[in-house]
Amino acid sequence: MTDATDELKPNAPTMGAGTGLAPEEIDRLTDDIVAALKTVYDPEIPSDIYELGLIYRVDIADDRQVSIDMTLTAPGCPVAGEMPGWVENAVSTVQGVASVTVNMTFDPPWDQSRMSDEARVALDMW
Repeated sequence: MTDATDELKPNAPTMGAGTGLAPEEIDRLTDDIVAALKTVYDPEIPSDIYELGLIYRVDIADDRQVSIDMTLTAPGCPVAGEMPGWVENAVSTVQGVASVTVNMTFDPPWDQSRMSDEARVALDMW
């Protein structure tokens, strides 16, 4: 597998993709996975988890199994037990994804610097 960094925003997650997939297919899967991630919201914050910077890594294996490393805004988040399932369900709907594994991590801990400009505008955090 190879890793490629999404350069759309400064704190974008690492996007890894299997070398056996055609570049066009990797691009399509990446775009569709990001779109799926943007449908998942922290219920206490009016911004999606992708723009909040909660997604640290997305890896697409040659066999189309997707592995996602994510975090929460705080370890004691009330939806800590549910949000990984929401992410798994959302990404599982992407055409061509064989399976999804979501790994929760708190290393490094999330901080506001991971948020995109879009999330900062939504939260009025300039």
